[in-house]
Amino acid sequence: MQLEGIDHVALGVRDMERSAKWYIEVLGFERLYEDVWNRVPIFIGKKNTGIALFPADSDARLPSSRHRDIRMLHLAFRANRENFVAAQRELEKHGIKFEFQDHEISHSIYFSDPDGHILEITTYELDEQT
Repeated sequence: MQLEGIDHVALGVRDMERSAKWYIEVLGFERLYEDVWNRVPIFIGKKNTGIALFPADSDARLPSSRHRDIRMLHLAFRANRENFVAAQRELEKHGIKFEFQDHEISHSIYFSDPDGHILEITTYELDEQT
């Protein structure tokens, strides 16, 4: 099997429009496939990263009910050092608190989206301590 990477992550959210707006304004994502999927899901993305937003009370977000207790621990995005530092400034500009962690091989910041999903931005370029 030859996979090219992760196409998208499906997230259940309380307010799909609010979440789409947040990902667009804060992380710079774009609305995609609006001409095809104009209601459910809302598909947003940037380069080769996609997120499908589903209403949290919809069974459409899960393949079967036996998986209801499985949860995503966090969703991590990779950035180079320059964009890692810029992301911190952007989060501060939006009043979004984040936690910095040094993982020895990488530096990461962790923060939450409006529904409490934990997001991470990580860099493997460690030439600075920010």
